[in-house]
Amino acid sequence: MPNSKGDPRVLLLMNLVLSAAFASLVVWGLSYLDLLAFTWPTVAVATGLVMVLTYLVVW
Repeated sequence: MPNSKGDPRVLLLMNLVLSAAFASLVVWGLSYLDLLAFTWPTVAVATGLVMVLTYLVVW
């Protein structure tokens, strides 16, 4: 097991949850500063961007 990278589905789910939490915090902060509107589609796009960025950095 020392060479196991883990189940990719678990990694994807963890990435999704943590990216969504981070993206919602960033979007909330930007909406607090009146730089961006807090909407769920905006949070979804930000989550997707953070997930792709995380995947590229880790890969």
